[in-house]
Amino acid sequence: MSQQELLSRVVKALDQLQIPCMLTGSLVSSLQGEPRSTHDVDLLVDLDAKDIDRLLHALNDPNFYLSRTAVAEAVQSRRMFNLLDTTTGDKIDFWLVTQDPFDQSRFQRRRSANIYGLAIPVSSPEDTIVMKLKWAKASGGSEKQFGDALRVFEVQFGRLDLKYIEHWVRSLELSDSWQRILDEAGPVS
Repeated sequence: MSQQELLSRVVKALDQLQIPCMLTGSLVSSLQGEPRSTHDVDLLVDLDAKDIDRLLHALNDPNFYLSRTAVAEAVQSRRMFNLLDTTTGDKIDFWLVTQDPFDQSRFQRRRSANIYGLAIPVSSPEDTIVMKLKWAKASGGSEKQFGDALRVFEVQFGRLDLKYIEHWVRSLELSDSWQRILDEAGPVS
């Protein structure tokens, strides 16, 4: 199953189960900035304990590895779990929405995008930039994450809510990375 088919199947299952989700991560930064390949798909989901069995049933496939224990632990701790397509090695990382103010804000700001012919909720460009800077900081300065943020900034520049970004970079102590983006951004219009 291709990454496109995997994403489509999972998003359709979540939609049928009425489990809100949002595509985020490198796939979205590739759509909003500069394309690059990735073997994982990041989905932010608002999943509760009552949804676990329904989700496992909807994604029951002999080619998928999805651990009930991992899902239950992730839901309880508001962390992440993943689904692995054992035929291709592609995976979907399910990140659980937390009560963190930025998490809540970015999930509320999700918007629909046409991806692979399917309407999928995605992270706003502003939230993609802030989250990429957050991941870069958490990983000790990942240039790949920073580069993704920079490219989204350059491509989306004229359409960005800079006050929103500046609010979150101050709040999340990402001002140094944000200043670096402003300093390194190529010609923007």
